[in-house]
Amino acid sequence: MSEFFAMGGYGAYIWPCYGLTLIGMVALAGWSFAKQRRLTREAERLKALGKESRQ
Repeated sequence: MSEFFAMGGYGAYIWPCYGLTLIGMVALAGWSFAKQRRLTREAERLKALGKESRQ
């Protein structure tokens, strides 16, 4: 098992790359969810404004 984690002597380079990729993907997913939430709230706000102006 330790041979797997050593990755033929390149583990010190490979595992940090996996870690950075994971961090980047999690950050991108978080940013996307936050953006979607912001846009949804903005659309609801604009929809409410449109209904108010029609009355």
